[in-house]
Amino acid sequence: MLATIVNCVAIVVGSVLGIAFARRISEEVSDVICSGAGIVTLVIGFQMAFKGENVIYLALALILGGILGTWWDIDGKILWVGRQLERRFGGGGAGVGKPGGTSRFAYAFLNASVLFCVGAMAIVGSFKAGTEGDYTILLTKSVLDGFMSIVFGAAMGIGTAFSALSILLYQGLLTLASGLLKPFVTDQMVAELTGIGGAFVIMIGVNLLSLRKLKTANYLPALAFTVAFVLLDPIISRIAAFFV
Repeated sequence: MLATIVNCVAIVVGSVLGIAFARRISEEVSDVICSGAGIVTLVIGFQMAFKGENVIYLALALILGGILGTWWDIDGKILWVGRQLERRFGGGGAGVGKPGGTSRFAYAFLNASVLFCVGAMAIVGSFKAGTEGDYTILLTKSVLDGFMSIVFGAAMGIGTAFSALSILLYQGLLTLASGLLKPFVTDQMVAELTGIGGAFVIMIGVNLLSLRKLKTANYLPALAFTVAFVLLDPIISRIAAFFV
């Protein structure tokens, strides 16, 4: 858990630095920061998405996960959590705003939580920390997340810092459960989860650039579908070979 706590601290510190910087600049420069954050997020997302090995699994997981998440309104529920945190701790601070009239605090909390939780480093790093006591990957992730939180904090405000709570819960649970889950974390599993995570990050970039309003969190069930597809891949492959 030590590395996860360091990761959380890095995000909080980076967010505070970003907010302090944003308070000293004009609205025009803030827009430039937000656009830059969107472009960098897109680049990261595409790099991750291309690591996926099966585009059919990616497409099915996104579509099925998006339908299920929309039905459950996951995006709305996470934004609700963000609004509750805002009421409890205050939503002041810098940041350039948000689409669709959503609370800036809640919007930052949601997008930063998704950005920092998805990806191979969070998964593999948590398992290595839990099973081998190797904190190298999570500490490296902490440095990267710290720099990204500076950009996100400047672009979206204090809600970015509270995404550390999501990291603490997500990576903490993965670390604690690593002994039970490690046999299922194959190279294929990591690749496909990284690919679907990249799709989520691309959605965040699209939102930051105001290209389209995407409810990213509604697609989170795609992670479960991706895991299911990978676990069932031997059976699916045999069925597909039968019809070829």
